[in-house]
Amino acid sequence: MKAYVYVSLKKSVLDPQGKTIQSALKKMGYKGLEDVRQGKYFELTLDGGLTRIEAETEIARIAREVLTNPVMEEFRFSLED
Repeated sequence: MKAYVYVSLKKSVLDPQGKTIQSALKKMGYKGLEDVRQGKYFELTLDGGLTRIEAETEIARIAREVLTNPVMEEFRFSLED
């Protein structure tokens, strides 16, 4: 089983890197962008010793305790068999 974890800054947190990317894209002539926000992406491979519910619980725990700063970031994840 694989877990895909996406971490991004909370909407209430300023994203200077996203703004820099947005500005650069605009200067390069790309049109139609309203906003750019950047984040982190993780792929975790599970060994198969967990049920799907146990895996969801463990991945949420890993994301909350290790992969994110809960003051500034939020996460979402998906599991693939």
